[in-house]
Amino acid sequence: MAIRYTLWLDPDNTLLHRTVEAELERFFMERFADYPHIRLFGADPYDYDSPFNRLYDVLMARAADYAERHWRYIASPEQLNRCFFRAVGRSNKFVRDPNDGDSNQSSS
Repeated sequence: MAIRYTLWLDPDNTLLHRTVEAELERFFMERFADYPHIRLFGADPYDYDSPFNRLYDVLMARAADYAERHWRYIASPEQLNRCFFRAVGRSNKFVRDPNDGDSNQSSS
């Protein structure tokens, strides 16, 4: 297996990596705007057909293609995943059920 991820090929170019990761996060935020609100947790968080999981798969592929086409940058799966979940955390498009298993929430 050949090494192809830009992060691995040029690990010292932190400015480039940070720039592309910021652009990927922006890319995800813009794509989220195209969708209605999505419930994060439900009966089965491992259901591959849940809207969130289907959205994840589609947007990861699109983001990888975007980085390669616009930046000539091959993002690693870890970079894509991190940028996706950073964007999820910042977005107002994702809603959570009360008492969704988060032990930090009070059950009042």
